[in-house]
Amino acid sequence: MPYLTPRAESESDAWTAESAARGRVGGQRILHAGVRPASDEVARMLRVQAGENVVQRRRVIELDGVPCELTDTYYPATIALGTPLAGTAKIRGGAVTLLARLGHAGVRVVEHVTARLPSAEECEPLCTEPGEPVLVVSRVTLDAADRAIQADVMVMPAEHAQLRYETRIG
Repeated sequence: MPYLTPRAESESDAWTAESAARGRVGGQRILHAGVRPASDEVARMLRVQAGENVVQRRRVIELDGVPCELTDTYYPATIALGTPLAGTAKIRGGAVTLLARLGHAGVRVVEHVTARLPSAEECEPLCTEPGEPVLVVSRVTLDAADRAIQADVMVMPAEHAQLRYETRIG
């Protein structure tokens, strides 16, 4: 849940904080940020038309300087254009904090987890070989009106990946 909960603007992002709490160094490199046409998959996740402009941020997530995840995050252009979400600077407190400050708080998340082999485009930033399986977590964050405000496609080498889910009922 810390990855989905807004933080104080003075705090670091959830990944950096979680890594530090475990005596490790979590970081990220932003490879790209800007406007691009939504692919079929992204359009479905964000509930927009395929080809409609969305804002994408591509990041390599690192643990102790080693790539552990390649994350593409997408936002509807109506939410992200003209905000730091469309730029390459790190966002203090993380994107979830900025979204909430902009009036777009997530209240529900839907995730799909699959496994596959990485694409050639994914191997280089993840420092993996083409035959090494990856886990893919596709996540959509929805607001109180059930509008998609963020879509993430996270690709991680399966050898070191661990997913933990906890759900409170009632």
